[in-house]
Amino acid sequence: MSRILLAPMEGLADPLMRDVLTAIGGYDWGICEFVRVTESVLPNRTFLRTCPELHNESKTPAGTPMRVQLLGSDPHFMAANARRLVKHNPAGIDINFGCPAPTVFRHRGGSALLGEPELLHDIVSAVRSQVPAHIPFTAKMRLGIEDSCLAVDCAQAIEAGGADELIVHGRTKVDGYRPPARWAQIDRVRAAVEIPIIANGEVWTVEDFRKCQAESGCDDVMLGRGALADPWLPRRIRGEEPGGWDELVPWVSVFWHGVRERVLPKHAGGRLKQWLMLLRRHYPQAEALYQQLRPVKEAEAIDQMLVEAGILEALPLAA
Repeated sequence: MSRILLAPMEGLADPLMRDVLTAIGGYDWGICEFVRVTESVLPNRTFLRTCPELHNESKTPAGTPMRVQLLGSDPHFMAANARRLVKHNPAGIDINFGCPAPTVFRHRGGSALLGEPELLHDIVSAVRSQVPAHIPFTAKMRLGIEDSCLAVDCAQAIEAGGADELIVHGRTKVDGYRPPARWAQIDRVRAAVEIPIIANGEVWTVEDFRKCQAESGCDDVMLGRGALADPWLPRRIRGEEPGGWDELVPWVSVFWHGVRERVLPKHAGGRLKQWLMLLRRHYPQAEALYQQLRPVKEAEAIDQMLVEAGILEALPLAA
């Protein structure tokens, strides 16, 4: 049986969204947003804030294991932070060699390291020395910075450093999130290493999932933005027919209630609109709701509009 995994998505798959997506179901495990490591050992509260699932045996309320991702370029401090993280008994530890964000790249993190296979090896090896065998240890990379000429070298360096598995996003840093994802290039990496490879990138539908498997040669696939655009996608991949917008409405309500509890009113609307922008790819109702809410900034006004749209019951929400 193929594994379906939830990708780490900075600014998209926060703890609330992970709670919603894993409650809808279909995931074997996932990875939380990255923890940025610089020249210090982070306090315990940083790990717990980024991955509150650590309070719950490293699982979401629905029981889906969530691994913790570290991002940084210094082997010593990456290892020191891994040593502290291990004390929280995470479901797994992952290293980010894929983030294409300009700020991260400028500070020599994420995909910026894909031109230095030796450094990848040193980071993975240093972290591996602090991660006991019973805790899964993975890394996530892109094909490269501007091209994929070093993709195999990077993957082999990560394997030699001691990673158990490797997730490969089928694009370069320069590609960003522009389609297509080059799944066949993932197959080239897969053929060059012995550890399992997990494919990632541009999987929006069941058909995409099957094509990704065929072209990458990978049984296991990690879902990113496609998971937010169709929260039922993992279950569709597994052969279920879970329904459509009407069945999704209660989860939109759960999400909005959570946003109102956790996010300042002036920022709350943006979180909902962000999700609706992805949902509208598959659901015309989400497009209509997005257009209705688009000009509205006040959270209280959005509360009322969602009640009128039948999304929310007329319950008092956080101020």
